[in-house]
Amino acid sequence: MPEPARLREFIDSMTRLVDAGADEPRVVAGCREAMKRLVADDDWLPAEMSQPHPKYYQQYLLYCDPRERFSVVSFVWGPGQKTPVHDHTVWGVIGMLRGGETCARFDRKGNAIVPAGEAAMLRPGDVDAVSPTIGDIHRVANAFDDRVSISVHAYGANIGRVKRHVFDLESGAAKEFVSGYANA
Repeated sequence: MPEPARLREFIDSMTRLVDAGADEPRVVAGCREAMKRLVADDDWLPAEMSQPHPKYYQQYLLYCDPRERFSVVSFVWGPGQKTPVHDHTVWGVIGMLRGGETCARFDRKGNAIVPAGEAAMLRPGDVDAVSPTIGDIHRVANAFDDRVSISVHAYGANIGRVKRHVFDLESGAAKEFVSGYANA
């Protein structure tokens, strides 16, 4: 896939950050600023990376650093679709491109997974972050039951290959998973 100029600028910014050996707080701060620029306009995401699935959300790989230090993906949410409660095990920065998302955060308290505050709403142009150090467990949902929403995520690894966890809210039990991608 040829990279649109706006995406190329984001990738270049991220490459400079990770090449500089910045620590996680600096990488996340720099990524947040670059993500704000990336999602400021909705004129660059290729149509093939914005296609919903009728039953479940899609995660399309837009770019993976050759050394897998970061990846960039589009999440396409059909009407009413949501994730299970899950973690990432790496830092992540989320930018809302189209539509809206709600994000409900959770904490681990002993063996339990408990809500951590009110759910937040992301609208186009909004940016959020997750990581094991700032809070890593959440459930994300399309904020709309009648339209597609799209967010763009950058992660501190090739997120489609990272072993992560989904959580059972009743028991707190964690089940390992690897998300993969909707595209090859």
